[in-house]
Amino acid sequence: MDRPQQYRFHQGEKQLPFSSDEYDARLAGLRAIMRDQGVDACVFTSMHNIAYYSGFLYCSFGRPYGLVVTPTDSVTISAGIDAAQPWRRCHGDNITYTDWQRNNYWRAIKTVTGAGKTIGYEADHLSLAQKSLLDEFLSPKHSVNIAGETMRQRMHKSPAELDLIRHGAAVADVGGYAIREAICEGTREIDVAMAGRNAMELEIAKRFPDAEYRDTWVWFQSGINTDGAHNPVTSRKLQRGDILSLNTFPMISGYYTALERTLFVGEVDDASLAIWNANVAAHEYGISLLKPGVSCAEVTHQINAFFEDRGLLQYRTFGYGHSFGVLSHYYGREAGLELREDIDTVLEPGMVISMEPMLTIPEGQAGAGGYREHDILIITEDGNENITGYPYGPDYNIVG
Repeated sequence: MDRPQQYRFHQGEKQLPFSSDEYDARLAGLRAIMRDQGVDACVFTSMHNIAYYSGFLYCSFGRPYGLVVTPTDSVTISAGIDAAQPWRRCHGDNITYTDWQRNNYWRAIKTVTGAGKTIGYEADHLSLAQKSLLDEFLSPKHSVNIAGETMRQRMHKSPAELDLIRHGAAVADVGGYAIREAICEGTREIDVAMAGRNAMELEIAKRFPDAEYRDTWVWFQSGINTDGAHNPVTSRKLQRGDILSLNTFPMISGYYTALERTLFVGEVDDASLAIWNANVAAHEYGISLLKPGVSCAEVTHQINAFFEDRGLLQYRTFGYGHSFGVLSHYYGREAGLELREDIDTVLEPGMVISMEPMLTIPEGQAGAGGYREHDILIITEDGNENITGYPYGPDYNIVG
């Protein structure tokens, strides 16, 4: 039997998150970058860039995946275990590589790039071992790190992306309301989290009946578990007076959105209420600062001053917000658009960013726990559009 190194397995109809015109526009932007950088072909390996330029979000399970873009072609490279699903879910061509011979992945890529070319790659994603194989199989004349330029392209959302992100924010609200309904004394964190996740997955399926469904999740934390923003769900039972952190994360075709809120079970003590109100005030102040022409660092310094005036800055634990788009907790990050002291990016219309101040008061101090509010904002020509609808603050979020 002749066992090939690669082949094309195309069956079924293509179903993509966006229109072909949307992907063609993204690829046109990429090819302009390639011309400016003198790049003959890009070899993408990250989930976020492959999804952004092709629509295909891979499931690695230890196998490498890729997208090769040349001035004329866009070809996803996928493993045989996935059969034709990558072709159905990608814009452009697809080549399947086989397991029968080691490094058939790179042999398949070479059939598109050729040898001796200037290759763009993602230095923030490609491992040292895979970069060595790239050099061995493609024998590039030059290698150019294209990650920064593609990140900057992804920061500016198209109208189609903004529409999907608005849907995502609305789905996150659905999860928030389901969580609020499930909160009561004695209930476990895991049970509340499942209520929110299930509600969001059903809502996504209603809004996007032709999509693939995966990766939607909830972090619902209580008591001491609220001290970190990304603490996993546990089986801890809710107690009266507990501080709670509601975090819903619907995933739609690789696009992440979020809702995050502070709540209390039944009642809130005076010390906790004072800190909560201060964080809410910082949240509202931060939202008012998000407008075109302002740098991420400027926004950060102003919120820092707000907290410092109230003696709370030492309890801040991370940046005040970040970009949204092709993003998840295990792939993607537009690190050039985060509200931190060391980010000088200037906000522009069409960017999407969160406002999410968080204060963590250590155990043993009055008001102990983690306080966090999170809204998603689209930067407009003269300010911002807040696309998060679930209410924040004590008036709505003392529950049970």
